[in-house]
Amino acid sequence: MASKKTSSKNIVVSAAPASPRKRTVHPRPSLSVSPAPVAAAPSQDEIASLAYLYWEARGYQGGSPEEDWLRAERELRARASAIA
Repeated sequence: MASKKTSSKNIVVSAAPASPRKRTVHPRPSLSVSPAPVAAAPSQDEIASLAYLYWEARGYQGGSPEEDWLRAERELRARASAIA
């Protein structure tokens, strides 16, 4: 029977680094609908004036300045969103 000859050398196979894929950049489609307008946030002066009116309406007594500020801010934002 015939015998196979094998080499005594070790064969090392190294993989070549894969070339990076090129990304295809597709242009973004333009929006045909304009975004909804964002109501402008009330200024600090507007909020302060309304908060002062709340304090004045209570006879300058009681309440919380922070609560008056938050109430005024909510009120002004609600008005602005109702207009927009």
